[in-house]
Amino acid sequence: MRWIIPAGLLSVTGAVAAAPVPLATLLADGTLAEIVVEPAAVMTRLGHGRSWSTDAPRVRTAIHAALEEPAGWIAANEPDSSGVDALLYPVVQGLLDGAVGQYARSHGGRIDLVDVRDGVVTVRLTGTCHGCPAAHLTLRHRLERDLRRWYPAVRVVDAGRAPVDRRAPRSDDAPVLRRR
Repeated sequence: MRWIIPAGLLSVTGAVAAAPVPLATLLADGTLAEIVVEPAAVMTRLGHGRSWSTDAPRVRTAIHAALEEPAGWIAANEPDSSGVDALLYPVVQGLLDGAVGQYARSHGGRIDLVDVRDGVVTVRLTGTCHGCPAAHLTLRHRLERDLRRWYPAVRVVDAGRAPVDRRAPRSDDAPVLRRR
């Protein structure tokens, strides 16, 4: 849907990598799939299974609120990731306070936000999530998936776990079992 705005109100044009929190939240929860800024309009595309008849009022309200923060709009082609990080932080925190965090809490665990830097979200898993074999699935298939709706280049890492380089040679002498 095309939302008409005063020409020149926003300094960015093209696909949006980051928007102020009201719109970023709609991207993160899947209400919006895409936002594109034109010189005198904001184009929005709904997420899969969404309907303008039910979602238009929320989108309109979010756009009005986001237009009050013109500096918070960052085009996908802008190299400055520090602005994206500042906008990404509250979206991550919102997901951890909401559905993603509730999922972890329902299993006796917790996911705490440690840092957001250069599009990398660092979290710490505690409670039953710490050391859980399925924790990486929760991070990838819940948190990272939801964040990628808003910022496709995001990566989530667990501060309590060293990153695994699957290409690195094994350092131990344990035999590697292979299926024939």
